[in-house]
Amino acid sequence: MTIKFVLWTLLFYLVYCGFIFLIQRQILFPRYLIETPSSDESLSSMEKTWINTDSGKTEAWFLPPESMNSEKPVPVAIFAHGNGELIDFWPNELKRFNRLGIGVLLVEYPGYGRSEGMPSQKSIAVIFNKAYDFLIARKDINPAKIILFGRSLGGGAVCTLAEERPSAALILMSTFTSVRSLAKKYFVPGFLVLDPFDNLAVVRNYSKPVLLIHGRFDEVIPYSHGIRLYKAVPHAEMITYESGHNDCPPDWEIFWKDLEAFLITSGIIESSG
Repeated sequence: MTIKFVLWTLLFYLVYCGFIFLIQRQILFPRYLIETPSSDESLSSMEKTWINTDSGKTEAWFLPPESMNSEKPVPVAIFAHGNGELIDFWPNELKRFNRLGIGVLLVEYPGYGRSEGMPSQKSIAVIFNKAYDFLIARKDINPAKIILFGRSLGGGAVCTLAEERPSAALILMSTFTSVRSLAKKYFVPGFLVLDPFDNLAVVRNYSKPVLLIHGRFDEVIPYSHGIRLYKAVPHAEMITYESGHNDCPPDWEIFWKDLEAFLITSGIIESSG
């Protein structure tokens, strides 16, 4: 009876792992569960473009700073959103960057919203590299002051970009060490993960300023992931909020003050005081 129980348990576990392996991209990239807004409520100053790849075109939006002029190139934040979001959700909040004299480039994931293709670590890397190259080709952009900002899954997107393109600072909000580490939460061996997004390996080799932001009570990506990322980077700064995952930060006004202080310390912008 004991041997039969062990064998049935092993068989059940193997079937479970096989099922998770087959649907892992639907779990990691739940794009079909996100409703694309039917009306366009974007900011009037926003510039829209399409990035072409062999797998189709992907949407990107650029939010110029309020005081932008061609004589003085501006810093830009490249933003990558969470896996259950679209770029449509972020312009109104991220326009606060514009008040600091920083442009924002929101890049969609393949297969999300109106964009074509299939999401994966490889396809996201292709899109973000092309978006970066498109951005720094502009004469009104300062290529020495590119900020990479990722939230949740977006942390994986910008860390992948940070491996291949230079940047001035890295901001990771509610981000995991790697998808393989997250897989352990579901009792799945890491070698089955198709899109590892090894953020921990990236930040260990990242020499520029790093800001880590995490909710102490994050129920999706445990706070311990943020701590491990922080400890891996001697020059990193970490901000802990008393929040979970989807309510991080709990107070956006405080967040923007904290972020402005980091950008000043990092030499991205100058103090207004």
